[in-house]
Amino acid sequence: MAGQAEALAEEHLTPNNGGREPMYLPELFRVEDVPQMHALMRARPFAALVSSGSAGLFASHLPTILKDEGRYGVIECHLARANPHWRDLADGGEALMIFQGAEGYITPNWYPSKAEGGKVVPTWNFAVVHAYGRAEVMNDEQWLRRHVTGLTAQQEKDQSRPWAPSDAPSSFVDSMLRGIIGFRFAVTRLEGKWKMSQNRTPKDREGVVKGLASRARGDDREIAELVSRYTTPGGAGS
Repeated sequence: MAGQAEALAEEHLTPNNGGREPMYLPELFRVEDVPQMHALMRARPFAALVSSGSAGLFASHLPTILKDEGRYGVIECHLARANPHWRDLADGGEALMIFQGAEGYITPNWYPSKAEGGKVVPTWNFAVVHAYGRAEVMNDEQWLRRHVTGLTAQQEKDQSRPWAPSDAPSSFVDSMLRGIIGFRFAVTRLEGKWKMSQNRTPKDREGVVKGLASRARGDDREIAELVSRYTTPGGAGS
């Protein structure tokens, strides 16, 4: 029902993609601000990496580091050497990384307009970034060591006593490094979609914010903040 609901909720919106963009992007939900997309990618660094090779479609899920290099950035990541996906990536074809931001179910019970005729359906609010590019294999031991050290520092920064690879025996770390393949993923284009009730009336959006604040599970508070931000004069959606 929720999938049908999004189609119903968005059917009056005309996508400005001319058939060229792989992601359905109604203009109302489109985000083109690179710093905004980068902020999501850094806040939610666990991405889905998708490519198509000799074996067909392949997807892997992996942590990332985003570097401020080039127009759209460079993503550093790694895969287990035992994962055959890296061989397809090494062929140099285009790949896609998906960074999922805040997401949550929106019940029509939160819409005041429900009482005005009942023509409302459920939907799903979400923020997502698609990063396209080509992966360059990084098999140098020193690069891999710098990469995992940087990735660990990124994820351990909130710990009172951050763990570092130097805390483990060097021979053990060396053996772990031999089990991975690194990649530099130069981003050639970014697509951002923030679907945050922009297509609802002001009263319905207020109802969504109140409903999310009351339910308060998962990403609800973050979504409520985004709905408010995208519907406030001078906000991101204005």
